[in-house]
Amino acid sequence: MDNRNFTLLTDYYELTMMQGYFKNDIHEKVVFDLFYRQNPDDSGFAICAGLQHAIEYINNLHFDDEDIEYLRGLGDFDEEFLEYLSTFRFTGDIYAIPEGTVIFPREPLVKVVAPIIEAQLVETALLNLINHQSLIATKAARVCYAARGGAVMEFGLRRAQGPDAGTFGARAAVIGGCVGTSNVKCAKDYGVPALGTHAHSWIMSFPDEITAFRKYAELYPGNTTLLVDTYDTLRSGVPNAIKVFEELRDKDEMPANYGIRLDSGDLAYLSKKARKMLDEAGFTEAKICASSDLDEYLIDSLFAQGAEIDSWGVGTNMITSKNTPAFGGVYKLSAVAVGEVSSDNYENWEPRIKLSENTVKVTNPGNKTVFRIYDSDTGKIKADLIALAGETFDESQDMVLFDPDSTWKKTRLEGGTYEMKEILVPIFRDGKCVYESPTTLEIQEFCRKELKTLWEESRRLVNPQQVYVDLSDKLYDMKSALLEKYSLC
Repeated sequence: MDNRNFTLLTDYYELTMMQGYFKNDIHEKVVFDLFYRQNPDDSGFAICAGLQHAIEYINNLHFDDEDIEYLRGLGDFDEEFLEYLSTFRFTGDIYAIPEGTVIFPREPLVKVVAPIIEAQLVETALLNLINHQSLIATKAARVCYAARGGAVMEFGLRRAQGPDAGTFGARAAVIGGCVGTSNVKCAKDYGVPALGTHAHSWIMSFPDEITAFRKYAELYPGNTTLLVDTYDTLRSGVPNAIKVFEELRDKDEMPANYGIRLDSGDLAYLSKKARKMLDEAGFTEAKICASSDLDEYLIDSLFAQGAEIDSWGVGTNMITSKNTPAFGGVYKLSAVAVGEVSSDNYENWEPRIKLSENTVKVTNPGNKTVFRIYDSDTGKIKADLIALAGETFDESQDMVLFDPDSTWKKTRLEGGTYEMKEILVPIFRDGKCVYESPTTLEIQEFCRKELKTLWEESRRLVNPQQVYVDLSDKLYDMKSALLEKYSLC
């Protein structure tokens, strides 16, 4: 994050609560969970992203002299507290689900175990970083799925909500499956391919269309994609592109990669006509790229209409996740230490729960972890299990899973037919980072493999099958006891 100090990237009430804890000598260790309640776009899954920036934020967390002076000027903070902030550092533990992992509602994506004053401060920034990038990575995964193996390029910078959203969002889109981005800063910072062709202004700046095409082909002989819809796609653009390709062929200078881009009009009709024209001219290897306010639903519809499109440039609807513009992650207190505690077990943690008349807003208490359960034969996800930290399971034994909201809905897994993997992993220990972030392209490859663990029924764009997220028996019993306790208040 360019080594910027994001310490004040927080809500004001985090600071006022911090002072309250400080003045009342409340320094107990606590557990906070960052999770979300509903998949964006009514999807059957989401993709976790943003962890690298969360790590950079924690590593650089400090109040510099300017921060202290600004807070002093607000008049709400006393000198003793400001003195404490001047030497503030994060000393706790953080666990997280690695970037690129397929995730589901209600399970902790990030778990913060730290003195409450520290855990409180990091809430807002963690939510900002994880929410946004998880949203865009999820949208990109859906768009790439709709593209049915065709390359998807991220073209959204000019429509993003600011430079950071455009750059971090482009990174998240690559994690979700995009082959590259038009955002040069993102490409430079994260080592991903920079992609693009030319705009209509290139065509309009020359006396005629064919001259513009010829000049572009001269400049970029290895990768010549010509934008054909400036004047008239089928009567001018495609014929002129074909003429340039013929000239290159006659000179034995055919580009390794070449084709046309459609950016307006009826993409299904135009692509089919253009494909026929290109093939009849002998350019069967020419690729047709399409752009123009695309999203996963439009791409899926174009395929249903028989569109002849090889690759896709997707901008506004992906970089903003236009249909669902917020991820909805939350950060909730789930346990308070009583005596000596460990981040890796549930002993000596006093569970805490938030109640609500809205069932989905009732939280899961305790110091927890998350296990993913796979089918041994297919490697596909059977369910996720939220358990108390330190719980162990015997994969050779039968396991009964049940819906924590409708407990009569049960599934029995026979011993030996399933495998379990703990997906919440240590990131910070005692304030020191113990995790090495992969490169963006390595995360993209990991995400590609993760998506293959989903059943096709959970990947479909409309009315997908939801993956079960269940509670262990111990966690369910703990939650039930707390619900009973507070119902008698």
